[in-house]
Amino acid sequence: MHDFESLVKERRSAIKFVEGIEIGDRELNEIFELVKFGPSAFNLQHTKYIVVRDPDIKQRIYEAAYKQFKVRTASAAILVLGYMDAHLDAPRINEGLLNLGVISKQEFEYEVTSVQSFYNQRGEIFKREEAIRNANLSAMLFMLAAKHKGWDTCPMIGFNPQAITEVLQVPDRYVPALLITLGKEDTSKRRLRGYRKPVNEFVSYDYF
Repeated sequence: MHDFESLVKERRSAIKFVEGIEIGDRELNEIFELVKFGPSAFNLQHTKYIVVRDPDIKQRIYEAAYKQFKVRTASAAILVLGYMDAHLDAPRINEGLLNLGVISKQEFEYEVTSVQSFYNQRGEIFKREEAIRNANLSAMLFMLAAKHKGWDTCPMIGFNPQAITEVLQVPDRYVPALLITLGKEDTSKRRLRGYRKPVNEFVSYDYF
């Protein structure tokens, strides 16, 4: 258990994992029970996770990730996807509020229509960008939640998207955002944390 400041400072991108450590459904579900509270545009919850633990499938992910060794030693390799048609879920996402009487039928219809118009008017490039943007929001929370539960992670962009979607049979309207390896970090050869810019280098107020 960590306080938030310690959690943020202790989370690192693990480049090497202790081999042979398994993670079960219960532990993964505990992490995802926290992740589901993450923000998403219009609460559309664009993100889909595919957790790979099967050794044969993980071997194929390893090959699609240009044979990065941390994929082989990780307890799980997790593909983070963004759904380009998340706006089509607006009725299902909002019907609970309608059924509970929190919003009226008119408010429900307005919300669904406005959300779907918002995406459709902006086109395919915007839908793709939104899918990735919201998936990455979720992925960051996933890594913090994993650390909170005692697991280490590494976000990866070094993989062949076409190869990995073919291996995992990903439908066309889902776009890969990140691959995350998860396990227990092998700290025997951990390097010092990389340079972090001082706040005044990356933050300004009122103007650039």
